[in-house]
Amino acid sequence: MADLLRLLLRVAEKAANVARLCRQEAPLFQLLVQEKTGDDKNKKFVQDFKTLADVVIQEMIRHDVGAQFPEMAAFIHGEESNKFENGLGESVTVTVCGTEEDTAALLATVLDGDHTAASLLARAIHQDPASIDADTDGLTVPLGPSELGIWIDPIDATSQYIEGREEVLEEGHLSPSGLHCALVLIGVYLRSTGEPVMGVINQPFNYKDPAGGRWRGKHFWGVSCGSVNVCSVSRPKGGPGAGLSAVLSSSEKPVVKEALTSLCGPDKLMYASGAGYKILCVIQGLADVYVLSEGSTFKWDSCAPHALLRALGGGVVDLTKCLQSSSQAQEPQMELTYHQPNTDRKGAERWANRGGLVAYRDVSQLHSVIGLLKDKL
Repeated sequence: MADLLRLLLRVAEKAANVARLCRQEAPLFQLLVQEKTGDDKNKKFVQDFKTLADVVIQEMIRHDVGAQFPEMAAFIHGEESNKFENGLGESVTVTVCGTEEDTAALLATVLDGDHTAASLLARAIHQDPASIDADTDGLTVPLGPSELGIWIDPIDATSQYIEGREEVLEEGHLSPSGLHCALVLIGVYLRSTGEPVMGVINQPFNYKDPAGGRWRGKHFWGVSCGSVNVCSVSRPKGGPGAGLSAVLSSSEKPVVKEALTSLCGPDKLMYASGAGYKILCVIQGLADVYVLSEGSTFKWDSCAPHALLRALGGGVVDLTKCLQSSSQAQEPQMELTYHQPNTDRKGAERWANRGGLVAYRDVSQLHSVIGLLKDKL
């Protein structure tokens, strides 16, 4: 497991490099944005975007993990279809080839012969990133690669990534929108039970270096399996009792906003973009809970941050199941799992967290939220 974690940290940093590169190459970026259609469209957004950066990152992670752990290759799932259409209307299946030159040649067919852009991308895909500083020594978890599967969200909060607004992050404060909401999410789950056991989150646009004007990233990771619970983020100081704070989507139902305003007070009810970023806010202690009443998130959004929350003693539950349950003792069965599709749905909806969710760090705060919403939804 330590080897897998080190690999995921490395491929997540490679992914962040690709995400940064695609924003630096503005003409390339404009050229590549395509709208998702048909079964792949996320209903929540009128315009949900597919970018080549998304597809390239997903296939790069799939390639690198499959090369080192071939037993996992068939269980590496992503948000994106890897079929791309070029200007000639040709459908091209994007994969990572054995050499940088071959990958560049394939990407050039997507990019209508733009060999400069294709070469830039191929170099980032095949280049090893700077070493990632993570204290994974001595991390022993009795799980083998053949027991595990992976969910990838190559760039969560794609709309924020495309819009590209630059915000300065303030220590200890949630920032509702901007490039920092765009995250690379890699979650590992147990195939047998669907439990999330490892997560890596990379924030490619954490801060901008004033000297060179280049963006620098930040990474977070966690492992939760049996008695092993390790996370790169410390539990926030000061337990419950200072009043509950919550983060929501701005499009959340008015009844949920009103109920949580009465519980938290208007100053402690916050809004932010991106499902992954909102759960990261809970992980970092910038909010106590994230509540979502709609089924508008997916397994790839929640798997990675869910593992970090579990390592910190929290979790992510299915809101609808919790509201229907008559007993708090059943809550462990309400945690989201990642191994089974919604068989009555098609396309992306097969992997929707259809009952909504609550992400929490402290179970007493989860109880407060469920108690509050029980008669409202």
